[in-house]
Amino acid sequence: MTDQELYERIVLNPKVMVGKPVIRGTRLSVEYILNLLAHGATVTEIIEEYKGLSPEDIQACLLFASKSLSNTTFMPLMETA
Repeated sequence: MTDQELYERIVLNPKVMVGKPVIRGTRLSVEYILNLLAHGATVTEIIEEYKGLSPEDIQACLLFASKSLSNTTFMPLMETA
């Protein structure tokens, strides 16, 4: 699946979830899906819990987040030794 096809799975609509990026046809935000993954949920667990989702929807969330952060500069949250 191309990047463009994946991007088309993510929509921003001010009338849905206050304009947060969501998976097309759902009220599941990219942020929510990433949080599930960050806390140990697997792709299989997520798509079993939310029956309308596909692995490509999860992949689209990851790609969207990656591209959103690609031109961002971050300050470290804490110094490392």
